Amino acid sequence: MTQENTTLITGGAGFIGSHLAQRIVRSGRKVRLVDNLSTGRRSNIADLLSEHAGRVTFIEADALDTAENDAVWKGVDQVFHLAASVGVQRVIDDPAAMMRNNVLTTDAVLRAAGRAGASVLIASSSEVYGRCPVLPLSEDAELVYGPTTASRWSYGMAKALDEHLALDLAQRTGLKAVVVRLFNTIGPRQIGHYGMVVPRFVEQAIRGDALTVYGDGQQTRAFCDVRDVTDALARLLDVPTAIGRVFNVGSTHAVTIRQLADHVLRAAGAPAHRIQHMPYQDVYGAGFEDPHDRLPAVDRLDHAIGGFRPAWTLDATLNELVALARGTDPDRLAQTAQPTPLEPRT
Repeated sequence: MTQENTTLITGGAGFIGSHLAQRIVRSGRKVRLVDNLSTGRRSNIADLLSEHAGRVTFIEADALDTAENDAVWKGVDQVFHLAASVGVQRVIDDPAAMMRNNVLTTDAVLRAAGRAGASVLIASSSEVYGRCPVLPLSEDAELVYGPTTASRWSYGMAKALDEHLALDLAQRTGLKAVVVRLFNTIGPRQIGHYGMVVPRFVEQAIRGDALTVYGDGQQTRAFCDVRDVTDALARLLDVPTAIGRVFNVGSTHAVTIRQLADHVLRAAGAPAHRIQHMPYQDVYGAGFEDPHDRLPAVDRLDHAIGGFRPAWTLDATLNELVALARGTDPDRLAQTAQPTPLEPRT
């Protein structure tokens, strides 16, 4: 199959996919987006399609259905597989559908990439670590899950199977596959409908509501801006030594969820006391268990891409999200919220 420097992004109209598409287009490549719009949105890619007509195309379809479509894969030499069922709420609502969708789609995309001779990056998740207590979480850490009677762990298990599929094909067939475990990624276009905490907090703060913190709020997470994440993904797939390996991608600066709520309230100029706590079982049902702490080790990523230094601080991202939620002019926002660019990497 003739190579035309075309990048295929499954889940391309989603939160991360749309930002990745912007990053890839800037590098001069053609981009083909596949998304069934179950969680992705046309509005995420509208500007991209209008500004780069002829270089960016969109196919509204399931990634699984397009895996056997030669027209979709024509000229593709690079694949980012981001299409997946995501969000704690979706996992709780229908874990069987989530598992079928994630594992079957990943298998089909991997095999299609192999037939096309394309390199492929598979987006996995920090959820694969389950409740592993050893921090920071390294790529070789033990994966510790709860019982199968608790559907909470099914997402991490499904993502672990995705990783096994990619790594096995890389070893046995020479598939140029890279696996990334994404930690808490935040930024513009993320929605809070399926359990994502930052957009939920921002929406509550803008409405003037109290921010709802689940549990005691002392659980910790590390939040990384989507633009830093997608820059790392784009660079990583260009590294030959990354093939057949797993990489954490995320921030190494942890905050408690209560501290996160305080950051959001400050960004919104809201009273600091506007916080209420809610037991997990009132949200997700009896027996729900959430890992208390999540923090990635990113030494492997840092070494592979010649330095991973996120440009966006948590406050810079939150300030932008609050301004966007209030309808601030995007051009003015870009001038005030954009962090100082990093020096060029060599």
